[in-house]
Amino acid sequence: MLKVRKLMESFDYAIAGIIYSVTTQRNMKIHVTVAIAVLLLGLWADLSRLELLALLFAVFLVFVTEMLNTAIEAAVDIASPGFHPLAGIAKNVAAGAVLLAAVNSLIVGFMLFYDKANPLALFVLLHVKRSPVHITLTAFLVLLLVMLLLKSHRRMPGLLTGIPSAVSALAFALSTAISFITENLFVASLSYFIAFLVAHSRLETRRHTFYEIVAGAVLGCLTTVILFQLYQ
Repeated sequence: MLKVRKLMESFDYAIAGIIYSVTTQRNMKIHVTVAIAVLLLGLWADLSRLELLALLFAVFLVFVTEMLNTAIEAAVDIASPGFHPLAGIAKNVAAGAVLLAAVNSLIVGFMLFYDKANPLALFVLLHVKRSPVHITLTAFLVLLLVMLLLKSHRRMPGLLTGIPSAVSALAFALSTAISFITENLFVASLSYFIAFLVAHSRLETRRHTFYEIVAGAVLGCLTTVILFQLYQ
């Protein structure tokens, strides 16, 4: 019974570590959200057993490296509360491992979903590009009204202060324009990935909040769509 109790305690500690990572680490929350979306997409795409296994391996590799990164950061902070070059190297290497795992998951996901998603993505892209302009204008005005309500709620003067993120708006506007011009899923995916990195950099440097970045991204996409609908 004692061995069984110790085994159960080990499971409890492990589950507590997982819960801590998900509830306290912002990047882990992002990984979990993306993983849920990707796995649901895998069910929709009717992946084979081997393809689903590769997808699960890529997803859990990101989870494992992110949790190891969290553990290393905590251990380094205890061992070296002050600044030390070796402490910085340890944290940077751990973060690099997470980055490599994330890049690997992107490559695996792209290879698994490209053939299945390409026709649908092109259909949606062309449908949006050729849709009536008044629909996009309505969405654009709704977004502006929502931002005004947020401004009034937070008592922040000016429309361009805080919401939206201008850099994110520009990045996603360029990505949308590139997607419309090339009409190529690979190029569109690459351009949106770069836009995501730009937006993420604004979040990491605390220049904008998550909602400000999302508002900027949506505003940039809608503005570009309107321009293409008007002048196609």
